[in-house]
Amino acid sequence: MIKYNDIVKAKELLNLPERASMEEIKSNYRKLIMQWHPDKCPGNNETCNEMTKNLIAAYKTICLYCNQYKYSFTKKEVEQYRSPEDWWFDRFGNDPLWGNTKKS
Repeated sequence: MIKYNDIVKAKELLNLPERASMEEIKSNYRKLIMQWHPDKCPGNNETCNEMTKNLIAAYKTICLYCNQYKYSFTKKEVEQYRSPEDWWFDRFGNDPLWGNTKKS
């Protein structure tokens, strides 16, 4: 079981905002791991090794949390994340003046 404090520590270590997509999580992890990986890190090798281990553990914690998270598939929730083009099409559809902005 993952504790809230572990998730918060992992989030902070990976420099994540309060809400992040999986793409953002992976991107931040990759940037930090490249910075701290012992083969790339210009500093103390022991410090780099420790930071790399901490980053890997933080990423695993966040991924485990995300894999256990229950996603909502309600219409309201799904519509919240649609693209501006989809919103426009849903709103105006095939209206001759405003609709049909999607090109085939």
